[in-house]
Amino acid sequence: MSITHIPGFPRIGKQRELKKAVEAYWNGDLAESELKEIGKILRARHWQQQADAGLDFVTVGDFSWYDQVLDMSATLGVVPPRFAWPGKSPTEAEPQVDLNTYFRMARGRAPEGKPAHACEMTKWFDTNYHYIVPEFYPEQAFSLCSTKLFDEIAEAQQLGYTVKPVILGPLSYLWLGKVKEGDFDKLNLLDKLLPCYQQILAKLHQQGIEWLQIDEPILVLDLPAAWQAAFQRAYATLQDSTLPNTLLTTYFDDLGNNLSLACQLPVSGLHIDTTRGYTNIATLIEILPGEKILSLGLIDGRNIWKTDLNALIEFLTPIKEKLHDRLWLSTSCSLLHVPVDLEQENKLDPEIKSWLAFATQKLAEIQLLNSALNKGTKKEEKSLQLINDAIESRKNSQRTYSNYVRERVAGINESFVARKLPFPERIRLQHQQVELPLFPTTTIGSFPQTSKVRHIRQEYKQGIISEEVYRQKLKQEIAFAMQKQEALGLDVLVHGEAERNDMVEYFGEQLSGFAFTEHGWVQSYGSRCVKPPIIYGDVARQKPMTLDWISYAQSLTDKPVKGMLTGPVTILNWSFVRNDLPLENICLQIALALRDEVIDLETAGTKIIQIDEAALREGLPLKKQQWAHYLKWAVKSFKVAASGVKDSTQIHTHMCYSEFNDIIQAVAAMDADVITIETSRSDMKLLDAFKDFSYPNDIGPGVYDIHSPNVPTVDEIVNLMHHAKERIPLERLWINPDCGLKTRGWEEVEAALKNMVKAAKLLREQV
Repeated sequence: MSITHIPGFPRIGKQRELKKAVEAYWNGDLAESELKEIGKILRARHWQQQADAGLDFVTVGDFSWYDQVLDMSATLGVVPPRFAWPGKSPTEAEPQVDLNTYFRMARGRAPEGKPAHACEMTKWFDTNYHYIVPEFYPEQAFSLCSTKLFDEIAEAQQLGYTVKPVILGPLSYLWLGKVKEGDFDKLNLLDKLLPCYQQILAKLHQQGIEWLQIDEPILVLDLPAAWQAAFQRAYATLQDSTLPNTLLTTYFDDLGNNLSLACQLPVSGLHIDTTRGYTNIATLIEILPGEKILSLGLIDGRNIWKTDLNALIEFLTPIKEKLHDRLWLSTSCSLLHVPVDLEQENKLDPEIKSWLAFATQKLAEIQLLNSALNKGTKKEEKSLQLINDAIESRKNSQRTYSNYVRERVAGINESFVARKLPFPERIRLQHQQVELPLFPTTTIGSFPQTSKVRHIRQEYKQGIISEEVYRQKLKQEIAFAMQKQEALGLDVLVHGEAERNDMVEYFGEQLSGFAFTEHGWVQSYGSRCVKPPIIYGDVARQKPMTLDWISYAQSLTDKPVKGMLTGPVTILNWSFVRNDLPLENICLQIALALRDEVIDLETAGTKIIQIDEAALREGLPLKKQQWAHYLKWAVKSFKVAASGVKDSTQIHTHMCYSEFNDIIQAVAAMDADVITIETSRSDMKLLDAFKDFSYPNDIGPGVYDIHSPNVPTVDEIVNLMHHAKERIPLERLWINPDCGLKTRGWEEVEAALKNMVKAAKLLREQV
């Protein structure tokens, strides 16, 4: 039998227990000791699930209160100076990063400690998970300042488990961080950093750890030569026969040009993701030194379809004959990216449910694969047959195919993807249609999803209130949001999205080809969880999706109200997507459905329509050679959705928590009249890309960090906009928050928007 393990397991709990506990702690409703006890219960449950599934190791170190990269920063003592740390334990040799300092770094505020500007947050490679960006300074030092990992290892060992800890490797940690002051190469910090990693390995050895998983996901990127050389130097330094065996772990793509490098590193084993490319497996096996373990990530850790285990057995049989016990079996990456347990889904269509596997079911798939690969019994044969039947059912289901949709996609031509006039001429027409001051103020779309709003939605879902009553109550919430905006003095209003549970799920519920779960939650960042819909069939609009709500809101005011839509690329990237069609085809299906909605909104009199593409950068392939193809169809999909309107209709788009420097030409090619982006956490530095490229259209740089409870002052907003004016002509600048406001409370939202409007007035006076 092969060794089986996983790179990580979802930490949130199948009922989102972690989210609820952390938020209760932030709100002062839960003591720190109570929070830690809930974490202990969740860890024990997840370890037991792995042991019950028959895995040879339980993974420890994948649990986090907020983010695993932030955990590494805490472990290494990488705390920015503004957080006034060392913390509570000055008597210790190395002060410990306490929980409140940790949360202040993540979100700017905690139950204890002075509020501060939160650390930057951005996407984890090409996923919808967000990590907290490490900050590096000229005099950066590293020292072990958290015992969290070692404490959790002891916890698991006391419960009798065989433990495989996981840590983020030194090169990936540096790569993911940013230099915040000075002008120096962060790679030069490696020599300072490695002694800390040596200390970590020594402590793990003292705890009796046999195998350590070191994640180095940047090995799937196109690395500069200096970073490739640094890998050889770093792992030669960490090599020591008295320390734990190291399983160097990569995921999200194949090793590409780093294949030979990874095989030659002085580590005990190598884990690779075969679900995103195993074209070079034969070469890898050929050059992998004879003493090294090869862990294959065979079960997709980022999608929810049952695995074709029969095909994998055929694929693995010759590999097993060659590697014997050097072959380990695993998931492609941490199961952080999929929901916890399919068995909770009692309302999901039985046929569609039979096609799926969530994290818990994927544990069983690993063990079934292992048993079957080693000539399993009739029990395994029966289980394999059931999986095969489900796969064939999905392949042959008429529910997945529509002639009408396929013909519409085939009919897309150049007329679908271009506005008639260039932006300078369009913007004059738009200014004539909607008169706005300099520095127009607006928000990104959503307003607080209060307990009252959620209760209304729940009552309707449970059949307690009729649709008529439901709609009337939501109209009252929309009217409330409109009154607030009028009173605040915003220039372009939004209806607040009281009717929407989630910016993707809401649209998916009204499109054919989508299925939905009750408990399919996945962590996006911190305590924020999303419930991605499942695209199982061809996509089409059944009826108008937003028209009634936007039209009602517009009837309440003389100011322009934006129509609010989620873009095709974002709907695609934030869903679990069918794997039997090219992504390009699925995205164009969604784009056509949205195009119909955009045209309906314009016909009804909506003068400004926002099509959010928050996930455009996120979907960028990790290999640069694949960028051009992706960006071509992604931009085309947006333009299909947006280009059916008159030139006098203003199209906005929104992108959040992304680096734009390397795709700025594609962003410009989208030709949105106004783009709003996140910039407050980066102090407007993300706008450098728009300046260097001379981005031609209007921009709304976010001045209010909505992922922090801190309220920006008027001076802070004015200062940020002065930074923006250095990069973008002032006549093309809008003022807005970083993102939607659904996760915030009305009290802080009102205070922040009040300051935002005041700042806009001050800026107009200064011109």
